[in-house]
Amino acid sequence: MNDKLPRHESRAQAKVEAKTEARAQEAASIRRRWITLGEAVAVIAVIISGLTLWSNWSDRHDSDVAKHEDAQKATTRASTLLLTASASGSHDLALKPASAEQSVQSQTVTFPTALGVSPVETSSDPRIEAGWFDHALKKAREDAGLPDDSRGDEHLPVAITTHFLVDGEAHDDVAIYDIGYSITGHLLGGHTITLRGVSLVARVKGAVQPRLDARWSKVLPHK
Repeated sequence: MNDKLPRHESRAQAKVEAKTEARAQEAASIRRRWITLGEAVAVIAVIISGLTLWSNWSDRHDSDVAKHEDAQKATTRASTLLLTASASGSHDLALKPASAEQSVQSQTVTFPTALGVSPVETSSDPRIEAGWFDHALKKAREDAGLPDDSRGDEHLPVAITTHFLVDGEAHDDVAIYDIGYSITGHLLGGHTITLRGVSLVARVKGAVQPRLDARWSKVLPHK
């Protein structure tokens, strides 16, 4: 008996084996593609997770920075003093901070050198009294040849050094303010000074007296 297959059967078997091998290779290629796709999906998932974590951290960081900046701005606003005045009669002004968060502990009011008036200190009752300077101011106006009656508000610059508290923390402010006043002459002689209010001119760091005297030279015209 001849063990050899006929030639046509041998070719058929070879074709079957070739198809089987091709299918095996295709299946292996598909598996490789799925593995590659799975790895890509895993990498993408890791990237997305990392971006999410970064975004969350960045948002928290930005929020913390914004809160810190807001707190700093609030602290700066609270520690910046602006004085306002209300008339207490015609000869006195009651002073108080514009911010309710601030509490004045003491003040020193300094006058232009030319007036020859000593500084006045107050504590817990911030104020300006015309009696501190009215005689010196009247004389300075007379020496400058100014009229007996003012036209509108006149200005007297003063330096006010204020020690105040914000949430229990101590602060100091040095600034030049203009005291607004009017002056009226009388038929039988003499003048009356009426205080109107105060307005901030400038905050001062360093020596305040030269700045104050320079301001006085500007607001008081001479003959």
